[in-house]
Amino acid sequence: MSAGMSGSPPSRVSQADPESPSLGKRPNEHNYNARATMGSWARRTGFRGMSNGSDIEINLSDGTHVAVPSNLSAEQPPAGRRDLEAGSAGPNNGALATKDAGPRGPPGSFNSSKARPVESDVSRNSSGQLRIEPLRMFKHQDDVVEQSQDEDDHMMLSKHSHMKYELRENPGLVPLILYAAQHYLSIAGSLILIPLIIVPAMGGTPEDTAKVVSSMLMVTGLSTLLHTSFGSRLPLIQGASFVYLAPALSIIFSSEFANLTENRFKRTMRELQGAMIIGSAFQAFLGYSGAMSLILRAINPVVVAPTVAAVGLAFYAYGFPVVGRCVEIGIPQLLLLVLFALYLRKIAVFGHRIFQVYAVPLGLALTWAYAFLLTESKVYTYSGCSLSQRGNTTLTPQCQQRMTTMLSCRTDVSNALSTSAWFRFPYPFQWGVPTFHWQTAVVMMVASIIASVDSVGAYHASSLLVASRAPTPGVVSRSIGLEGLTSILAGFWGTGSGATTLTENVHTIAVTKMGSRRPVEFGACILILMSVIGKISGFIASIPQVIVAALLVFMWTMLAAMGLSNLRYSETGSSRNVLIVGLSLFLSLSIPSYFQQYDNTSSTSTLPTYFQPYNVAAHGPFHTSSKPVSSLTSAYNYLKIQLAS
Repeated sequence: MSAGMSGSPPSRVSQADPESPSLGKRPNEHNYNARATMGSWARRTGFRGMSNGSDIEINLSDGTHVAVPSNLSAEQPPAGRRDLEAGSAGPNNGALATKDAGPRGPPGSFNSSKARPVESDVSRNSSGQLRIEPLRMFKHQDDVVEQSQDEDDHMMLSKHSHMKYELRENPGLVPLILYAAQHYLSIAGSLILIPLIIVPAMGGTPEDTAKVVSSMLMVTGLSTLLHTSFGSRLPLIQGASFVYLAPALSIIFSSEFANLTENRFKRTMRELQGAMIIGSAFQAFLGYSGAMSLILRAINPVVVAPTVAAVGLAFYAYGFPVVGRCVEIGIPQLLLLVLFALYLRKIAVFGHRIFQVYAVPLGLALTWAYAFLLTESKVYTYSGCSLSQRGNTTLTPQCQQRMTTMLSCRTDVSNALSTSAWFRFPYPFQWGVPTFHWQTAVVMMVASIIASVDSVGAYHASSLLVASRAPTPGVVSRSIGLEGLTSILAGFWGTGSGATTLTENVHTIAVTKMGSRRPVEFGACILILMSVIGKISGFIASIPQVIVAALLVFMWTMLAAMGLSNLRYSETGSSRNVLIVGLSLFLSLSIPSYFQQYDNTSSTSTLPTYFQPYNVAAHGPFHTSSKPVSSLTSAYNYLKIQLAS
């Protein structure tokens, strides 16, 4: 059999060609199948093995066939070209072989004298070529998953196959600024909303909120620059993740910190810092040791879908109860977000779909301006009742009700903007030396694994868009390891959350067709500069809580939906898969309710009901006078709340 094969992959010389896909050309211009280079999400990121165990049979002209092991059926990419920027690996189309085609494997791997004869149909096409067919077997669920993923990857590649700028291209000054603004405005919600939730929950002042926002901007900029240079090297932004919100609230409302009367904010923040540092160090170890790839092989899309969806559903009790405090502002905010995201998303202004990319910042700006007009029009000004009387226990019931309305609807409640300094440099350990306890550290370790699984999906989707193939296991391990190191930076600065890949960024890449990482790097530098301007952080900290809650309703809904969308990679008709997903989602809501019934102080506590499940996570139904046993049960309860939410 000779060496000619139609649709053969490019040689190693052609892979180093200046017109490789990473330098601006698409894979199809090399005359090979781009779909074969991508594989599937599961196979290329560790969710599934590289082989499903079945062999390939080659029909010969004498009526016999040879079973070839699957590990010899395709060429391996050169060992020196494993990076996403190094060009695509040569695929094996595997469609047709000529009559005298030689073996693709090592010399001597085919021996026709030892081939076993079978009775099978040998078909030739008009050119005399023989068709290579896989061994006939019943379809296993793994095969269905991989076939579905291949089709989905091929659809994504064909839909987004024309990027305006490739990975290493410089778009110029004006496009650089415009696309950087698009990237970072699209993730504004994830960037600033977490401090607006956890700092007031810790008893922090508006000034403390502004400082945490400033630290968040600093860490986001530094983490993004590190990842675009030494991590995945993709145009992805590293910011605060909602995955860390549930464990953070469990620590904040534990009995050890909820009852503090002095320096509660700083002492709680130092505990969060210590837990974050240990959990992130564990994540870095998993990444750089390669252990994360082994963990991901045990996790399939049926596990990922309810896990990510449960993160969005876990805070359902926070959304509308807070929005309902001021429905004349919260409801219009929700309607605007739905209008922009669903009905105006295809409308382009100067060639840009601003409503699709900027749904969250546009909704925030318009609703905030509307609330400001209501405040300045004195809609929420009442005679005999003013904001200066808040905290007064002798108010009349009517004034107390009006006080709640004013605190929820007025835009001048927070004094963060007026009290913030013009310039303030965030620095590590600004809240003091972190404290370390193994119970809270274990919780953050679990959260880091969940955040890593979520990041792998972002690596895969963005790599398909900008490099036309899925990331290799080496790229994934390196990225997860660096993600752990950048989360350690978040622990040093005290942001209250780890730094993970923001999935909203992938959506922006697909919409804007901007595959270059230069705008992301430029925007990261701008974030670092913004972090030292205290008035910017004070302005962000002044966003009314009702507007924050309405934004979170929309974002948590999208997070739950994106998690469930991973089910397209699985066999959704399987009763086993349906049971796993349904039971996981149900228990994610039911277990926190189970813990809440053991809160003995719920009737007299001033804590809002949506935070009570995290308040009782430290004890639940278990009570003991032994301190070691109490520590074990506390860690166990923390983990149950974390895994449930």
